[in-house]
Amino acid sequence: MHDTLPPRTGLGQMAGLIKLMRPRQWIKNAFVLAPLLFSGAFADPASVGQALLAMLLFCVASSATYTVNDLKDIERDRRHPTKSRKRPLAAGTVTVPAALALLVVLYGVLVWGWFVQPGVILVILAYVVLNLAYSFVLKHQPVLDIFTIAIGFVLRVYAGAQALAVPVSSWMFVTTLCLALYLASVKRRQELSQSGAEGREVLERYTVALVNRYAEMSATGALLFYSMFVMSSRPELVITVPVVLFGLFRYWYVVEKLDGGESPTDALLSDWPLIATVLAWTGACLWALWPTLQG
Repeated sequence: MHDTLPPRTGLGQMAGLIKLMRPRQWIKNAFVLAPLLFSGAFADPASVGQALLAMLLFCVASSATYTVNDLKDIERDRRHPTKSRKRPLAAGTVTVPAALALLVVLYGVLVWGWFVQPGVILVILAYVVLNLAYSFVLKHQPVLDIFTIAIGFVLRVYAGAQALAVPVSSWMFVTTLCLALYLASVKRRQELSQSGAEGREVLERYTVALVNRYAEMSATGALLFYSMFVMSSRPELVITVPVVLFGLFRYWYVVEKLDGGESPTDALLSDWPLIATVLAWTGACLWALWPTLQG
């Protein structure tokens, strides 16, 4: 059906290109700012600028990854009841040449980034390679698909550390991994419960009960390792542990009772208690760490 529909031009196609980049998903790249927060460098304007630039470069890289994935899956998406309308390439609102041109521009920005933040770009290169492997192979492999998504978040944290040239606690890495595994497991659970195995091939190899256990194990690990990180490295942040616990509980409530979670970004942005929790956690971290900077 889509082959008979002429693609939009002008402003319509520009809007489609922006949608193809999925700017709503850029919120995930806030993980790049974690080292800025926990190192206490947020009081230094130069460090803030470097961290924000690293996050921007990661936004470009993630948009390039989404574009590659949509180009690869265009025919499959056209047969999907939802993606055929929501994905610009599958819906015919963006042409393949326009998407390829966008991809060239995005990769060009990353080449420019090499001259500004080479350490960050090396991490981003690893992220791009990992996601190419995900798009073509790993997303069809059970368990590996979830871990690939999670490792992408760990790389975001590492990129933030590279931007500031600061070390990152091993606890932070393992906490990030567990939290990302939790979000990825919940995503698979919701895809499976809402669309069955039709949405992704790999879903045929999962059950709701199995991914529920993955999610519970990962959430427990995230809370445990975050608490150990706080007690060993940043004891002044102990006030944030209950906030993190509430956030995990609330997110699971959104998944179970409000039928969210297929998109962690949408689940966050559509639930004001979750937004308030993130803001409260950020504020508590700033409040707890700021006095240490004065001494």
